[in-house]
Amino acid sequence: MASKIEGTGPVVGIVLGSDSDLPVMEEAVKVLRDFGVPFEIGVISAHRSPRRAVDYAATAEERGLQVIIAGAGMAAHLPGVLAACTCLPVIGVPLQGGALNGVDALYAIVQMPPGVPVATVAVNGALNAALLAIQMLSLGDAGLRRQFRAYKERLAEEVAVKSASLQAKMQQ
Repeated sequence: MASKIEGTGPVVGIVLGSDSDLPVMEEAVKVLRDFGVPFEIGVISAHRSPRRAVDYAATAEERGLQVIIAGAGMAAHLPGVLAACTCLPVIGVPLQGGALNGVDALYAIVQMPPGVPVATVAVNGALNAALLAIQMLSLGDAGLRRQFRAYKERLAEEVAVKSASLQAKMQQ
């Protein structure tokens, strides 16, 4: 069975607080492409373009999005602003930088008030954000779930190969 999302419009929105965040967020782009998940990507600042952020989140569902991934550094309000304006799941990616090297962004995203949840991954964890989005989407898509299961099996195989290689090296 093929994935239900193949051939559809974007189902994941990737939002960057600044274009300088792209090198980190490209990890999410790569994962979504590898899984064949259609996405859109853009720059929206919670502080410099707040109306645009609110409009983006408020119209995301009617545009066909199912999950939003938002990368932000320093004060990192973007994921929370988006989550406040939509019922869709929002995954926050705290980005490294600034005086506190990403810890400020991590705290800002993970400490959302009750009633406004934002899933939060590690600092610069765009890859895991995309994988989490895929897991969310796979709840209603058996084809995507099979792809994800195969991905997890490949990870386990890679570990087994590395372990065997290490054991052989240590016996020399």
